[in-house]
Amino acid sequence: MSLLLVSCLTLLPYLLIPTAAQTWTSCNPLNSTDCPPDLALGTSNASFTLNSTSSFESSLWNTTAGALTYNSSGAAFTIAQRGDAPTIQSKFYIFFGEVEVWLKAAPGQGVVSSVVLQSDDLDEIDEEFIGNNDTHAENNYYGKGNTTDAYERAKWYPLPNGGSPTEGYHNYTTRWTNESLEWYIDGSIVRTLAYADANGGASYPQTPMNVRIGIWAGGDKDNSNYTVQWAGGEIDYSKGPYTMFVQSVRINDYSTGSEYKYGDTTGTWQSIQTVPGNSTALKILTAPPSESVTQRFKGLSHGAQIGIFSTIIAAIAVCVGMWAFCCVKQRRAGKAERRVADAMYEKDTAELMAYRATRRKGGHVSEREMEDEF
Repeated sequence: MSLLLVSCLTLLPYLLIPTAAQTWTSCNPLNSTDCPPDLALGTSNASFTLNSTSSFESSLWNTTAGALTYNSSGAAFTIAQRGDAPTIQSKFYIFFGEVEVWLKAAPGQGVVSSVVLQSDDLDEIDEEFIGNNDTHAENNYYGKGNTTDAYERAKWYPLPNGGSPTEGYHNYTTRWTNESLEWYIDGSIVRTLAYADANGGASYPQTPMNVRIGIWAGGDKDNSNYTVQWAGGEIDYSKGPYTMFVQSVRINDYSTGSEYKYGDTTGTWQSIQTVPGNSTALKILTAPPSESVTQRFKGLSHGAQIGIFSTIIAAIAVCVGMWAFCCVKQRRAGKAERRVADAMYEKDTAELMAYRATRRKGGHVSEREMEDEF
């Protein structure tokens, strides 16, 4: 057996594995003409910053198979226990375009971080990162779910300048047209796939795709031996948690329209129909931000502003009047209580003086003894 053949057989298990965690479709247009149309992104340079739930356009994404946490470092995708595979999936599709992700892959044997573009008929474009491979990233593609010829499709590339996928953030960009597919790492192109080079175009990804970003346990013991080996070995959940961070995502849809429809069951890019109009996604992205109270007030007419001021002044006047009334009432009550106390004091004093006078008149006690008595 030649050395080349031995090398190929050694590498084969690592190259035969599809990205199993994110790849699925609810309705395959190759098998049905009743699949619903795909919501188009329909715009260029849609940017999503994943440092908080409020800044992340969750109305345009679904979070599946777990929950994300957010901080200044980005969105954290964490495997904390068996079964965890947090993933976000765009509700919109692009029909050729560009996807740029700033990502720090999760370290750990058997842990797979991934960025996947996938269509309803299982065309697919991948960026994948194995947790115990600290030098290389893998890219791959599939046409119509065809997993044959994996050796020709999956490629591993070192990060520029000796970088590591699990140390620091890196820019992973995919540019996709009807003529070629390009992968970039930190701005440097690492691979180009021409349409004709993908089985004459039959295996070339060419139908509208959504975007899926997630982490999964390729090394779980229930996966096939090939998958576990490709993922770097069996995962040890006790050594977790394992976390991938994503700072931002920028997406450019090269087509415009409201929806993308499959015109037939061929799955060719020429069969895709673009429905004219502005998409729901575009309307959400271009909607003005919520106005502050000050901004809403400035937007009112002059008469409405005067009315609001008058109402506020009237309310303040009522409050001041009630406060003054309470003060006067309290003061009057205090004076009445003081008059009662003074009257009682005067009465007690008068009674005391009369008692003393009676005692002295009888000659029973001296003035000093009377003072000592009281």
